[in-house]
Amino acid sequence: METPKTLLEAIRFFEDAETCRLFMIATRWEDGIVRCPRCGSDNVSYMPNAKQYHCKAKHEKPKFSLKVGTIFEDSPIGLEKWLPAAWLISNCKNGISSYELARALGVTQKSAWHMLHRLREAMKETGNEPLSGVVEMDETFIGGKIKNMHKSKRPKGNGLSGKPMAGEGKAIVVGMIERGGRVRTEIVVERTKEVLHEIAYKNLGDGVQLITDEWRGYAGVNFEHAVVNHAIEYVNGMIHTNGIENFWSLLKRGLNGTYISVEPFHLFRYIDEQAFRYNNRKDMNDGARFVKILSQIVGKRLTYAELTGRLPQHA
Repeated sequence: METPKTLLEAIRFFEDAETCRLFMIATRWEDGIVRCPRCGSDNVSYMPNAKQYHCKAKHEKPKFSLKVGTIFEDSPIGLEKWLPAAWLISNCKNGISSYELARALGVTQKSAWHMLHRLREAMKETGNEPLSGVVEMDETFIGGKIKNMHKSKRPKGNGLSGKPMAGEGKAIVVGMIERGGRVRTEIVVERTKEVLHEIAYKNLGDGVQLITDEWRGYAGVNFEHAVVNHAIEYVNGMIHTNGIENFWSLLKRGLNGTYISVEPFHLFRYIDEQAFRYNNRKDMNDGARFVKILSQIVGKRLTYAELTGRLPQHA
């Protein structure tokens, strides 16, 4: 089925409920045959008045919509709003805030916030193939400036100076990026040698040339290892960490400029969002990225209770 290529085309394309239905079928099932998400049977019939399908097999809940079995399940919001929302989050370079999406779609800010987090759930990296080639690895601190924190929330100082250490009270994110390729991230509690080595061995393939800064936590890693000392220089020929630094810049531009304040509890979702756009930046137009996110919506759920911590999240 033809896919819109611009935002204007997408808005016009998805304003019709029937077009949304046919697009979801073409995206969810390659052969275009609708199957029951509960039993897998293709012996189903469409009920246009209810905008639902009926499975002829005998089991509980024979009726289902195209949302069942996806991140859209149990949402009263129609596909004519869900699909433009997926287009915006997959293509807005610095993300889109829930307030902006609420105004654009005509929903409440609370609904828009939940919609965006459901879509971020679909943006999670699905593969676990090890990174290869030349890989840059670095860590960054994410959190508000200490001078802007309330006195009761400021981290207490330690050491001889009596001032907080660098990064204290902030989230630590470790990132790895293939030169010209994929990025992968992980939030950690500390950036010790044991933690950084474990992440490297878990994500990097054989024959990788690892490039890092001078942080001592990388010393002794079992890869071909080159170091750029940022106290002296930032580039030494092909030895640099500019690729991962560029990703940190994109991430923080979205966190500081679009989302303003992000709870540590939800931080990994915003990182997944930026990583999705970064990993699908090459040889893909806006329409292709949109189709990519829709190809990952099946088999994922994120209820409001799970999102707000009232219930444990699905594995």
